[in-house]
Amino acid sequence: MFDETLTSTIAQARGHALGDLLRRSAARAPGRTALRYRDRSHTYAELDAAADRTANALTARGVAKGDRVALLSHNDDGYVVLTFALARLGAIAVPVNFMLQAGEVAYILEHSGATGLVAEAALLPVAQEAVKLAEREEAVRVRGVLGSAGGLLPGGWEAVETWTAHEDASAPQVAVADDDVLQLMYTSGTESRPKGVMMTSRSLVSQYVSCIVDGRYTAGDVALHALPLFHVAAQHCFLMPNLYLGGTNVVLDGPDPATVLETVERERVTSLFCPPTVWIGLLRSPDFDRRDLSSLATGYYGASIMPVAVVEELSRRLPDMALFNFYGQTEMSALALVLSPEDQLRKPGSAGTAVVNSETRIVDEADEPVGPGVEGEIVHRSPHATAGYWNDPEKTAEAFRNGWFHSGDLGVMDEDGYITVVDRKKDVIKTGGENVASREVEEVLYQHPAVAETAVFSIPHPRWIEAVAAVVVPRAGQTVDPEELVRFCRERLAGYKTPRYVAVADGLPKNASGKILKRELRTTYADLAG
Repeated sequence: MFDETLTSTIAQARGHALGDLLRRSAARAPGRTALRYRDRSHTYAELDAAADRTANALTARGVAKGDRVALLSHNDDGYVVLTFALARLGAIAVPVNFMLQAGEVAYILEHSGATGLVAEAALLPVAQEAVKLAEREEAVRVRGVLGSAGGLLPGGWEAVETWTAHEDASAPQVAVADDDVLQLMYTSGTESRPKGVMMTSRSLVSQYVSCIVDGRYTAGDVALHALPLFHVAAQHCFLMPNLYLGGTNVVLDGPDPATVLETVERERVTSLFCPPTVWIGLLRSPDFDRRDLSSLATGYYGASIMPVAVVEELSRRLPDMALFNFYGQTEMSALALVLSPEDQLRKPGSAGTAVVNSETRIVDEADEPVGPGVEGEIVHRSPHATAGYWNDPEKTAEAFRNGWFHSGDLGVMDEDGYITVVDRKKDVIKTGGENVASREVEEVLYQHPAVAETAVFSIPHPRWIEAVAAVVVPRAGQTVDPEELVRFCRERLAGYKTPRYVAVADGLPKNASGKILKRELRTTYADLAG
């Protein structure tokens, strides 16, 4: 219909890619504080300019559209600048879990085909070893260091601060389409080798709109971000949508309870996301009742299932905070369902209903929809959904069979359309021919007044093939009797659901996003049955 030049001009005028969002917020509110990290504060205009300068510095070093650049770092304002800079070039950011060992990082470098790597100074030895193990010494041609503080760096590595100070602050002129891949988010790998989830502007921006609408974000929010930014929820459900909207964002190094509570008081934080394990840590902190938390207007949980008992406690102790449950996964960018504050106690334990830009249903093994009250797999149709798994057409085809994205979660929908997540398929315990949902047993254990945290999982058993096992962490100052806990469960659960084995521990193994690593528990307690 139009010649190539006109088509390109129209596409430029209609652009709505990830890199555009910050520029538009800067145009609306240039002097508003966009980001605070440690003692550094950035207005929207300053953050926008830093992203352009960094993008131009990367261009000068050979980074181009489609190149993969891995980011290995704890939270840092430079991390945010790099994310936008890469997006403006159409380059693909590859966030890497900073808890990984060098061999695990090497796998991601090799699998993604990364030609650039940015690491924080404290993780530089891991990054260097990973490059060697991946045999990518020649391929990884762009290497940056965050937080080097002017210290000496190994040959070939540059301080990212020099990129941010690049003399050219003009906006890069790179055409980025809605469905160009801009991030590879590697799944947590708690069960197997991580997969590279391809994220595009289309999936991300539509998901941001769902977060803003169903999470009731406002431009006046002061949002606290304490969870790792490499994780999809922290970055794409909370930080990026708030920057898109024009809110103020306070970034912490991590979710230390005392620091989080002190920051809420000092910064008058209005919005806070924590996974259940962190909310529990806040509630158990001696600072919880000492700090002024009255500014908290909205609270969010997700990443794993929140025990009903903890929801009830939060409602009692923060009665003026509207609490939301965000359910989803990396492949959904990550939001799919929301349980509103009004439904927290009316629909206890529910993950909620589909968000504005998504559609969800429950299907059986033949991918046929099931009726209310019938357990099946949770599947989605949505522009939020990933464009597929990087270099893995087989797993992509399996996940998207019959035109729906298959979550791998088991759930039940009630008559009102609310979905309750029963379990991950892999977390269902098959004991003596009966299926046991680990979540159901955990909910009962959380009702015990001496239990602070718990995880239920399967262990090998000579007679029942699998047995129900639990590890519990006592509340501060209390002791737990495993036999008494078994009796407690037996009074509330069928015999086959009652844990046969209960162990007491000081803590539970978790990944950086707060998810409990049941794989490690299965290995550690594999001999519990004797």
